[in-house]
Amino acid sequence: MASTFNDLGIELMATGENAGTWGDKTNSNLNLIQQAIAGYQAVTVNGTGATTLAMTDATISNARNQILKLSGTITGNITVTVPNSIEKSYIVFNATTGAYTVQFKTVSGTGPTFAATDKGTKLVYADGTNVVDTGFSSAGIDAVVDDTSPQLGGNLDANGNNILIDSGNFIGDENGLEQVKFTTTASAVNELTVVNAATTNPPQLQATGGDTNVDMNLVPKGLGRITLGAAKIIQTAEKITIAATGTTGTVNYDVITQAVLYHTAASAGNFTVNFRGDGSNTLNAIMDIGESLTLAFLTTNTGTPYYNNVVKIDGSTVTPEWQGGAAPSGGNANSLDVYVYTVIKTADATFTSLASQTQFA
Repeated sequence: MASTFNDLGIELMATGENAGTWGDKTNSNLNLIQQAIAGYQAVTVNGTGATTLAMTDATISNARNQILKLSGTITGNITVTVPNSIEKSYIVFNATTGAYTVQFKTVSGTGPTFAATDKGTKLVYADGTNVVDTGFSSAGIDAVVDDTSPQLGGNLDANGNNILIDSGNFIGDENGLEQVKFTTTASAVNELTVVNAATTNPPQLQATGGDTNVDMNLVPKGLGRITLGAAKIIQTAEKITIAATGTTGTVNYDVITQAVLYHTAASAGNFTVNFRGDGSNTLNAIMDIGESLTLAFLTTNTGTPYYNNVVKIDGSTVTPEWQGGAAPSGGNANSLDVYVYTVIKTADATFTSLASQTQFA
């Protein structure tokens, strides 16, 4: 029975064959094995087109090397091929010059491609049909799913790509605590854009997106509020509640949901204004000591003028300090009476209230 060769070109000697030459052939086979598992070779590739690597039986061959350095100046996209039948791993270093792609594949199969600007290293294997990219490269591990605490050795450069964050996930601090959390909206077209600035210019947080006009909502949690330090506020719009009813009895003024309350129908009687946070929260709970709120109440009078004769805060009667020194004793006929109240919290559940009544007709 004659000797045969495996897919790496290593001679498999049959019993009784190669009498007197077993030592030489064994040494040759060991050299071929060494080349397959640790061999290094620099291969100069063609300027364009294809470069074919060989695997010759019982002979040192460039396709058998474990490490291949592809060098040379390329003037077009090129392909480097190894024989179809090979089953082995390769470390391939793309050291070519020229901004063109380099594909490493079997003659008849497929294989990974170095991008035109990728002059790195790939760990691949030939499975006898194709060359397969393992995902390991000189740039690091392409997929870090199994690494629960990956660390960078430098800045993360997205290289012109986006960073995608699942809904409900966040960017945290060095202790793993939440700093910025993201929530997904299906079919979103609008977003926030952060713009940095040169010296003497302010950075910007912009509302941008597909719509022509995009509002920006700052939404505190619960009873939290938005605080602007030493701010200049321009082009603001206050929340107004328009009630198509006549003012009478006790009217609850919910300061959480409105800054202006406007009753457009004719007043039906003198009325009490009760200032509160809302139906679930007191004004005392949402205001800090040393803070104030200025609120407007608009009531419509016809021939019989009615007016605000009682003021309450959280259900308790208070006596405002009225502009001019005296509380109004009536309303104004056939007019829109506007009451403006400034409520100052001076201590826990203790308030000073300033009030005025103005006729608009």
